[in-house]
Order: sequence, then structure tokens, then C-alpha cells
Amino acid sequence: MPPVVQPTKAGKLKMLAVTSTKRSPTLPDVPAVAEIKGMEGYRFTNWMGLFAPAKTPPEAIDRLAKEIAKIVREPAVKEKLLSQGVVGEGNTPEEFAAFLKSESAVYGKIAKERNIRSGN
Repeated sequence: MPPVVQPTKAGKLKMLAVTSTKRSPTLPDVPAVAEIKGMEGYRFTNWMGLFAPAKTPPEAIDRLAKEIAKIVREPAVKEKLLSQGVVGEGNTPEEFAAFLKSESAVYGKIAKERNIRSGN
């Protein structure tokens, strides 16, 4: 969403909808696709996460996660992210792992139903 926020706010671009389950706090007048009749439950979001090598000590991962969460909740950082249409979460490693598992299940099912495979 970052590349389209300013043109939308300036009236140079008409955004029809956002693909998250609810409206963006950055562009509250733009509906979510899930609000459109026949599209209820639709969700597709971009996300970012930080990964570490498998043998990284759990204490290091926990500390890094706490520091990142603290940073994305700082008012200046939160405001900067929101101005670009990004909502920083700063979740725990366990929450992120559960999110990844959920995303894998959703998109794995779609790939299987449509016989989509990697190029390998």
C-alpha cells in the first residue's frame, strides 16, 4: 500500500478497496474487499517478518522480538508506518509462528486445489 497512499490522498488515484479484512486506518474511506457483497471473508495482506537461522538461541530471538515490538510501537515509528498504510504489530515469535502456519494452510490449500506447484 505504501506507493498508493499519497496519490490516493491527493485525489490522483481512486482506490476501490483494500484487501485486508477491515478498512485501513490510513485510508478509512476506502472499503475493505470483504465489505463488498459476494466477497465476504476475502483477505489478502502483505506482511513482513524477521527470520533467524534455525540454531539461534531462543533468548536472542526473544530479545530481538521484544526490541522490534518496542520500536514499532514508538509513536514516531508507528506514525511513519501508518502514513504509508502499514500497521506494525511487533508480535511474539510464537504468534508469528502461528501466523505462518495459518498462512501456509490457507495458501497450501489453494495451491493444491488449483494444482499449483513450484518451478522445481
